[in-house]
Amino acid sequence: MATSTVTLEGNEQGFATTRFDALLGWARKYSLFAYPFVTACCGMEFMALTSPRFDIARFGAEAPRFSPRQADLLWVVGTISQRQAPALRRIYEQMMEPKWVLAFGTCASCGGFYDNYTTVPGLDKVIPCDVYVPGCPPRPEAVLDGLMLLQDKIASGDRRPAIVKPRTDPVPNLVKLRRGDDQLIIGEKEAQAKAEKALHDLGRGENPDIHHGHGHDGQGTP
Repeated sequence: MATSTVTLEGNEQGFATTRFDALLGWARKYSLFAYPFVTACCGMEFMALTSPRFDIARFGAEAPRFSPRQADLLWVVGTISQRQAPALRRIYEQMMEPKWVLAFGTCASCGGFYDNYTTVPGLDKVIPCDVYVPGCPPRPEAVLDGLMLLQDKIASGDRRPAIVKPRTDPVPNLVKLRRGDDQLIIGEKEAQAKAEKALHDLGRGENPDIHHGHGHDGQGTP
C-alpha cells in the first residue's frame, strides 16, 4: 500500500506527529452524541449523572440526541421487556456507523432479578453491547468509569465487550486496629486467622472473655 507524507506549516514553535486513525479515535471519544433509551428506575440515576454535580460534559458526552440518526452512543438504561426488544433493535439499526452501546445497570446487563418470561435477560440478546456497568442502580462514579472505559475502547478501536470491575482497596494487605491511644497494624491474613480462632474457641466454650453462669444444679439451668 502506497504511503504519502504531508507537511503542515506552522509558526515554528513546535510540532506533533500522530497517525490518522489515532487522531480520528481521539476526536470520536470526546464527541459522543448519546441516545438515552430509558425504561425503568435507573433513569433517576441517569438524571443524576447528567447533573452539574458530576459534569459529564468533561468527557464530551453531555449532548443527548433523541433521534437515532444523530446519535452514536446508545445508553440502555433499565429493564428491557420482550415487547420493547423490537423497538430497541430498530433504534440500534437506525444509528449511523460507527456506533457504541453502554448497558446502564444490572437489568440492562443481564435482566437483574426479573427472572421471568417477560424480561429480556440482557440487552446483548437483542443488540451487541460494548460496556456493561453493573449495579442496581449503579453509582454515577461507576458509570463514569464505564464511560472512560468506552472512550479507551473507541481510541484503540477495540470492539470486544468489557465490564467495569469493582474498586479495590489501594492497601489490601494492611488492617488498622486501635487499642486506646496505640495503633497496631497487622496483616490481613493474620487478623482473619485470629478472628476464625476466636469463633472456633467460642463454639467450643473456651473463650476466656465469656463467663457462663451456673444455676442451682451446677449445670447452667436456673
